[in-house]
Amino acid sequence: MNTIARISKPADIIARLLALVESSLDDDKAEDIVVIDLHGKSTISDYMVVATGRSQRHVRTIAEHLRERIKADGLHTPSPEGVPRCDWVLIDAGDVIVHVFRPEVRTFYNLEKMWSQALTGPEFSPDAGRAGELTA
Repeated sequence: MNTIARISKPADIIARLLALVESSLDDDKAEDIVVIDLHGKSTISDYMVVATGRSQRHVRTIAEHLRERIKADGLHTPSPEGVPRCDWVLIDAGDVIVHVFRPEVRTFYNLEKMWSQALTGPEFSPDAGRAGELTA
């Protein structure tokens, strides 16, 4: 199994990035902002942030503003994924991954539940199938 090591930044820079993300989402009126702490639980990132935009246009605006603010702060230049449709946009800022959904798409995928089960539930087995896959 090949493992790619992620180089994490110092805690103060990660905290600054997370604060910037939360502030940007709040400024742009994102709804139901949830921060999931992934420290020691996943190697993909330190935090995952999930938020909702009211429409495709709102999701696009939230994502564009967040990308601009992160870039302007000199922390990272993320490239949003999912912008053409704007049902679900992912902004990978390295140590913080942000998911911005339209309400019905967020309800359908329910990432918060999936990650809370994956991080704490007995059905999580890193050795089952692909690493980090939930088992039935």
